[in-house]
Amino acid sequence: MSGADGLVKIPELRKRILFTLVMLAVYRIGIHIPTPGVDSAALQQVFANMKGTIFGWFNLFSGGALERFSILALGVMPYISSSIIFQLLTVVWPYLHDLQKEGDQGRKKITQYTRYGTVLLCLVQGYGIATGLEHYSNPPVVLHAGLGFRLLTTCTLTAGTVFLMWVGEQISERGIGNGISLLIYAGIAARIPQGIGSTWSLYRSGELSFFKIVLVLFVIVATFFSIIFVERGARRIPIQYAKRIVGRKVYGGQNSNLPLKVNTSGVIPPIFASSLIMFPATVATFFPSEKVQRFTSLLQPGGMLYNVLFVGLIVFFSYFYTAVTFKTEDVADNLKKYGGFIPGIRPGAPTAEYIDYVLSRLTLGGAVYISLICVLPTFFTQTLKVPFYFGGTSVLILVGVALDTVAQIETFLLTRNYEGFMKHTRVKGRAAYT
Repeated sequence: MSGADGLVKIPELRKRILFTLVMLAVYRIGIHIPTPGVDSAALQQVFANMKGTIFGWFNLFSGGALERFSILALGVMPYISSSIIFQLLTVVWPYLHDLQKEGDQGRKKITQYTRYGTVLLCLVQGYGIATGLEHYSNPPVVLHAGLGFRLLTTCTLTAGTVFLMWVGEQISERGIGNGISLLIYAGIAARIPQGIGSTWSLYRSGELSFFKIVLVLFVIVATFFSIIFVERGARRIPIQYAKRIVGRKVYGGQNSNLPLKVNTSGVIPPIFASSLIMFPATVATFFPSEKVQRFTSLLQPGGMLYNVLFVGLIVFFSYFYTAVTFKTEDVADNLKKYGGFIPGIRPGAPTAEYIDYVLSRLTLGGAVYISLICVLPTFFTQTLKVPFYFGGTSVLILVGVALDTVAQIETFLLTRNYEGFMKHTRVKGRAAYT
């Protein structure tokens, strides 16, 4: 069965994809609902003066919600920041560490705490943004400044992020793919037509030459192919299973492999790193202080301090997220339990140490790869003096999330129709009985 036929013939998968598309459409509609009490025209003028700053980048991640100051202006970044905080706390706080070991119940409790943390961050960010908007007087952005506006804006922005958090969880449970990642993906993808239109306008006005456009397109295509090549790469560790004789039957004796991806952490490190860098800059930029402005100018995309912090956070989160999601001790125990072993390596602790050694080297390569993808395109376009922002982070998220979603669809198709590989047996999949 081909992929297209599978999408059409399997009702459950078709419903999941349709549900995902509907939820993404709801998200895009919410982008255009403005927050009460704000002059949209004046706000557009303010954001026009902020192009090329970190606010332009934050606006890219929010899918244009920030420049419209819609009810979804904060996006999912507070939820991601809260997730970072609690994942770090699981390492240093014994209570959360014990909860994580309790299985599904413990993870549900940590997820609940993450939601509470999201609401707290939204309240702080929402109030800070509302207070900052009141400082803009030329032109005035807020129609009726005061405590009422600040409280209304804080509640509105908090409710918008909580709604997005719910939408993301619904997509993960009832749709296809990771919900939060797909929301970020949709926000970035929605800006592509506008970017193409802006590039064409710049070319027609003479601000952008044909040579620069060709070079930028070359960088984009090269970035796409590099991401696809590395994301599909893996180190395959050979696994052998010992033979066991039970009665007259022989079990085991098979050869397999343990695939370790070059980039085990996926698109999580740049998303986490972006969230941490944007959080202080988001709040600080709204306060018209000379020291604050000097600080935020150092955190502009492409700046030296920004690149150093960004690369450092990417490397840290690559190792951290890999350690959290891939437990080498559990893998070694499962291999030992089912009679599997790595040739030349003793089962148990030596196997875990060997896998950890290989994974650490792969993670370093993956972290360097992600850092280059996220930093080099920005450096290249700035060297060419291209009058718009293009970063490898957005391309990495687009390609990475798309590959992960397609992989989930393929896995669903295989598990749903695995009887096609077992035609000569009596075992049938669920599709045979529906």
